[in-house]
Amino acid sequence: MSNAYFEVPVITNEPVLSYKPGSPERAAVKAAIESFKSTESSIPMYIGGKKVHTENKVAMYPPHEIKHCLGHFSKGGEQHVKDAVNAALKAKADWAKMPWQERAAIFLKAADLLSGPYRAKMNAATMLGQSKNIHQAEIDCVAELCDFFRFNVQYMTQIYAEQPESSPGIWNKMEFRPLEGFVFAITPFNFTSIAGNLPGAPAMLGNTVVWKPAETQVFSSAVIMEVFEAAGLPAGVINLIFTDGPVAGDYIFSHPDFAGLHFTGSTKVFHLLWKTIGNNIDKYKTYPRIVGETGGKDFVIAHASANPKEVATALVRGAFEYQGQKCSAASRAYIPKGLWREVKKYMLEDLADIKMGNP
Repeated sequence: MSNAYFEVPVITNEPVLSYKPGSPERAAVKAAIESFKSTESSIPMYIGGKKVHTENKVAMYPPHEIKHCLGHFSKGGEQHVKDAVNAALKAKADWAKMPWQERAAIFLKAADLLSGPYRAKMNAATMLGQSKNIHQAEIDCVAELCDFFRFNVQYMTQIYAEQPESSPGIWNKMEFRPLEGFVFAITPFNFTSIAGNLPGAPAMLGNTVVWKPAETQVFSSAVIMEVFEAAGLPAGVINLIFTDGPVAGDYIFSHPDFAGLHFTGSTKVFHLLWKTIGNNIDKYKTYPRIVGETGGKDFVIAHASANPKEVATALVRGAFEYQGQKCSAASRAYIPKGLWREVKKYMLEDLADIKMGNP
């Protein structure tokens, strides 16, 4: 046991690289893309620290280049869901007992690996698997995911530091325990960073996780698991499965040790999951925690004093970058009548210059 107070390193945002012509980062990403495209990948599930391949192979194609096969992933069934849950429960005791600073060190190491030797590979996987250009990939799968891992460590220490007041002669102390069971993380196709954070955040706090990504994000999810393993994450802490939603949900949401849901996706699906959990409440040993992010309508309000060109640029980028496939995409705008003529003019000019196709 270490008799010491530990302070985490000063956390700052991961810099976003430019990828300008002739830059080393641009050359590295191009090489990583060519490496992925020159051979077909075989992506397994990760259950209890083991790579699990199945006979049910599903092909993966870049959405922008659907005739090129990137490889196949192994699709699982109910038994793989059961195995993942059992692996998470088996790993739980040792992981929960691990000192928080050692758990933190693993995720800080993951961020360093991601920002360093895995940067080009992660960007390339996101660009190919999810049709992002290099800027959209860089700000997502590298910069934001690094920030999630690093800032979550800082937030964890802040949570642990929150202690109750004590009266004279009394020392009140509070310890924060992980949930009593396993967490189910369901992640979307559009953000690699969210895919890494939804299983990563509860794991950092001592929970063990079953992670089911969207099938259209499998290609980059495999790289995330490589980073976790390289950072020293113990076997069974995060278990990556590729199954149909109902196959996983029917078993997991009926399991007595189900303790939490971490979800990003559609409002309709989240309603269904919440309803299912509520209907099964008598089956659980504890009350499951439910955390979800769903769709919405993001709006832009322009003041009468705003610069019309800047408003137009913000609207075009906010609405159409990554085809608008973002939870933060601008879908409504409130523009003063006196500005609209110029804003519309600049928007039409910008939209005419937007290129579609291979990123």
